[in-house]
Amino acid sequence: MGSTIFHFAAIEVDLNSGPDIQDITDDLNRIIGRSGIENGQATACIVGSTGSLTTIEYEPGVVQDLKDAINRLAPNDLTYAHELAWHDGNGHSHVQAALLGPSIALPIRRGELLLGTWQQVVAINHDNRSRRRTIEVTLSGA
Repeated sequence: MGSTIFHFAAIEVDLNSGPDIQDITDDLNRIIGRSGIENGQATACIVGSTGSLTTIEYEPGVVQDLKDAINRLAPNDLTYAHELAWHDGNGHSHVQAALLGPSIALPIRRGELLLGTWQQVVAINHDNRSRRRTIEVTLSGA
C-alpha cells in the first residue's frame, strides 16, 4: 500500500447575480489529474456565506428548474432579519446558500471524479450582485 497524497488547489469562478450556476466538473478533474491521485476523495468548499456547491445534470432545463426551486425556498421578496439589520438586499441569499450548503465530498476513481453519466458539480452564487468566488479544493488518496 502506497503513501497517502494530499493535494490542495483553488478554483476561481465569476458568477452573475443569483442564483447563477456554473459547471466546475472539468476544473476539478484537471486538478485531480495534476495531483497524481488515482483513488481517493475530493472535497471542495466555496468561500463566502452566499455561495453553495452541489451536483445536477447541467443542462438548461435542470439549471432553470434548480434556480426556480431555490427562489421558491427563500424568495427575495420576503422580509429577512438580515435585511432589516444591514439593508443590503441579500437576506435571501444567505438563507438559500445555507440550505444548499457550501461544500461537497466526492470519490476519485481511476484519476477522476466518480460521477453518474448525467451528473456534474456546480457552483452557485446566491448573492444579489455578481461575485468572483473561490472554491478551495482538498484531495486525498493514492
